[in-house]
Amino acid sequence: MALHVLVPWIAARAVFPEFWKRAWFIMLATMVIDLDHLLADPLYDPNRCSIGSHPLHTQWAVLAYVLIAVNPPTRVVGFGLLVHIVLDSLDCVWMRFE
Repeated sequence: MALHVLVPWIAARAVFPEFWKRAWFIMLATMVIDLDHLLADPLYDPNRCSIGSHPLHTQWAVLAYVLIAVNPPTRVVGFGLLVHIVLDSLDCVWMRFE
C-alpha cells in the first residue's frame, strides 16, 4: 500500500518536475479507481488479483488510461492511472510467490 503513495511521488518528481506537487496529488486522486473493488463478491479476498477482476482494472480500462495519458490536458491523470495499474500488477505477481 505504501508503494501507492511513494511511487506516484517519485514519478511526479521525475516526470513532472515543474509542477510535481500538483501532479502527485492528482496521481493520488486516481486511486479512486479502487472503488470498483466494492463491486466484488466477496468484497475482500486476500488472494484475488485486482487485474481483470474489477471493471476499472481490465484491459479495456487500461487502453482508456493510455489514451488519457497521451492527451496533453489529461496526461497526469492517465499517467497516475497507469502507475496504479502497474503497481496492482506487481502485487498480482508477488501473490504468486507467497
